[in-house]
Amino acid sequence: MPISPDPDQRVGVYRDIRWVTIVGAAVDLILAVAKLVGGVLVQSQALIADGIHSLSDLATDALVIVAARQASFEADREHPYGHGRIQTIATAVLAISLGLIAAGIAWDALDSIFRGETITSPGWPALVIAAISVVAKEVIYQYTMSAARRHRSALLQANAWHSRSDALSSFLVIAGVGGVMLGFPWADAAGAVGVSAIIFYAAYKIGRPSVEELIDTAVDPETQKSIRQVAKNVPGVIDVHEMRTRRMGSDVFADMHVRVAPKISVSEGHRIADEVMQRLKSEFEALTDIVVHIDPEDDHDGLPIIPLQERTVLESRVREILQRDLDLPNVNWATCEMKLTLHYLNGRLFGELVLPQPNDTPVDAGQISTLVDAISAETQIDQVEILWSGNP
Repeated sequence: MPISPDPDQRVGVYRDIRWVTIVGAAVDLILAVAKLVGGVLVQSQALIADGIHSLSDLATDALVIVAARQASFEADREHPYGHGRIQTIATAVLAISLGLIAAGIAWDALDSIFRGETITSPGWPALVIAAISVVAKEVIYQYTMSAARRHRSALLQANAWHSRSDALSSFLVIAGVGGVMLGFPWADAAGAVGVSAIIFYAAYKIGRPSVEELIDTAVDPETQKSIRQVAKNVPGVIDVHEMRTRRMGSDVFADMHVRVAPKISVSEGHRIADEVMQRLKSEFEALTDIVVHIDPEDDHDGLPIIPLQERTVLESRVREILQRDLDLPNVNWATCEMKLTLHYLNGRLFGELVLPQPNDTPVDAGQISTLVDAISAETQIDQVEILWSGNP
């Protein structure tokens, strides 16, 4: 039984993500312009590389807003599990773009080093711009990560790390520019290589969870263990097996087999399943879709599958045997109330037959034994128990 987030809640999450991203985008635009203009004026390759990194943040900010908007839509006929994977795909695209940017920056910087190009010292303006970038991007990182944790948004978390990588890369700009000022002309290009390494690492950290989600990788073992334990603590649950989990955007989907007592009613088994789902939802906020399959025995035992019997045919045959072998006055077995409960257990078919208690004519043990043998011999029921209740 799926448990989906409230539509108004999804819209609220999107609006919050959009606002956080717009604030970050404004800061990215200001820093990108400052770094690129400053890098050109003071001839700092590392600062220009850092400016390109900041400029790329604008594209990812736009991607975050569009993806968050699409992911906020409710599940529909074409997308019964919702649109959460749109965020996942956007995050993967973001990671790939970062990796390509990192490769380009590293190529240009290494080419400059190997060709022995010399540059003038960028000077203090480059250091000031880089220092301002460190502070601004760290503030944006904290602001964005706070919203990411609040909404369990992997996409927003990826964008936050994008900002953090920008702050870290600015540290290397400071180191590279400082190296040139101290008399090491290759330090600025080396700083650009360091920037590309940080960007590439950020791309890996962002992209790996997205790829794992797209191939339906399970949640971490500790979370799986906790989910199993919560389910096993529900009264009536004997054990939990064949549990599978996967992620869909910020949500987690789970399905599991729950073993219960073999001869309880369908309604009791359903109620146990409902309780398992409700407890899991209350303990794990990310679990929004939970499917519980009730088992009367362990599927791992490798028992043979019993062919499903057509109930109406089976009941009709049992009534014929009753009419033939248990002839009682004033009892018409063809029309009287009879309850036949079937249990498919341990590779065999068991039956519980509840018959109306006759008023005047006692039924001896020999008759019951004959009736039981006849039902076992002439139907697919391997073993039957006769019970008496009420009046014919």
